[in-house]
Amino acid sequence: MAVRIRLSRGGSKKRPFYKIVVADQRAPRDGRFIERLGSYNPLLPKDHAERLVLNQDKVKEWLVKGAQPTERLQKLFANLGLCAAPAMREQPKKSAPKAKAQERMKEKEEKAKAAAEAAAAESSAE
Repeated sequence: MAVRIRLSRGGSKKRPFYKIVVADQRAPRDGRFIERLGSYNPLLPKDHAERLVLNQDKVKEWLVKGAQPTERLQKLFANLGLCAAPAMREQPKKSAPKAKAQERMKEKEEKAKAAAEAAAAESSAE
């Protein structure tokens, strides 16, 4: 059985509030869970004490047992020093500009350089 530490959403529409739970990976997001570890309220400021309420002893216990935190929780746990921060992914190649767009960007840069050089030459001539 694959066990995950993940967020279970609560709260009303456009006002999210999450419970941090340990659940079977196959269970639905807001469904059955094994144990509740804390809560997370993203609407509160980052320095607010109740933004992340967590039982750190239980989290450490579940991490030792092999429970895998989701990426969002891994970032939060890394800020508390409970686990290593997730590797940041580079921008995917699919979203990079295509060949024609790259050519246009190069042409635009060259024109800007030429204009800057012309302005510099004109100001030095005076």
